[in-house]
Amino acid sequence: MAQGCAWRRMNSADAAISLCAEGFRGPVQFLKIAGFANPPCGKVRAVTLRTPYPLFIGDAPDQLAAKTAAGIAFWRPEICLGQLRLPGCRADLGLPDMTIEEAAAADVKTVIVGTTNRGGVLGEGWEGLLVRALELGMDLASGLHHRLTDIPALRDAAARHGRQIADVRHPTREFAVGNGVKRAGKRLLTVGTDCSIGKMFTALALEKEMCGRGLKADFRATGQTGIFIAGDGVSIDAVVSDFVSGAVEWLSPAHDPDHWDLIEGQGSLFHASYAGVSLALIHGAQPDALVMCHEPTRLHMRGLPHYPLPDLPLCIERNIEAAQLTNPAVRCVGVSVNTGALDTAAARDYLRQTEDRLGLPCVDPVRIGVGPIIDHLLG
Repeated sequence: MAQGCAWRRMNSADAAISLCAEGFRGPVQFLKIAGFANPPCGKVRAVTLRTPYPLFIGDAPDQLAAKTAAGIAFWRPEICLGQLRLPGCRADLGLPDMTIEEAAAADVKTVIVGTTNRGGVLGEGWEGLLVRALELGMDLASGLHHRLTDIPALRDAAARHGRQIADVRHPTREFAVGNGVKRAGKRLLTVGTDCSIGKMFTALALEKEMCGRGLKADFRATGQTGIFIAGDGVSIDAVVSDFVSGAVEWLSPAHDPDHWDLIEGQGSLFHASYAGVSLALIHGAQPDALVMCHEPTRLHMRGLPHYPLPDLPLCIERNIEAAQLTNPAVRCVGVSVNTGALDTAAARDYLRQTEDRLGLPCVDPVRIGVGPIIDHLLG
């Protein structure tokens, strides 16, 4: 089984399978996502996503373009039966390929639109397949910026066949402006040198490790993939900018003094396209601890070939400075490195050299796990 995760380029299946083959959150018949839905009647209500899923990745040009589906397949393998691909697709989740008719025959319940492109719009040729899914009795769920319920053919087909469309990226509640008031409990935020670099994966791996040690910890999703995995959260990039920090304060409220919220980061302070949402998320998270996520083999920022990746120590320094606005005591407790493009020896050398240079634990969550970061956090 090859893994389809933004964290990996399909070359670390053995380690990845041992991490989560059983789906650590357990099997379910449905995932209830409160406050995200646009049923055919046009009213807003909570949504229950029926499982199992086929994951639609369309004509994704590369593995990262299918990161939503890849994340669901990795962390919730027990509810993913197959993948739906169009000609020209260059991503592979390691799941059986299905046609939409074969998916219906397998009694799948909800087609997850698990790929995206720059801007998050519906790709050419997708509409007909999704209409057919509704006709065959399946629901649709999407994390795209472009709402499926705004597409007349899909909206009409859902109404005609009594099916549900859930646009989980779009929060339906209002949020207050952030106030920066100190909240009880502890918070760890994953940040990154770039976007699509493993922040969600790292936060989930930290949750798994902490829960395995009997600690109080919860993953807090801030993007559509995390919402599909956890069943709740707020897709921060769909919140009006003035209210992003307030939305994160709402997502991670006051808690027990020994409870950790593990908050999924978004974008990067050094990414010209997404730095705004990154900064507001940092302020709202009020983190006690940061984990920096990095991929050493990237040649430039994702989607911006004219911007090189930032220097790792500088990136840590700038994120600490930004976080000190709402928590002066914040500290970086480790670096999570995606070494998927390096062989075993090169990965080992890079992690050791980086750890020596920074004086922080440097781990690859798939190859060696995140235990050293938790040890440092609690030490």
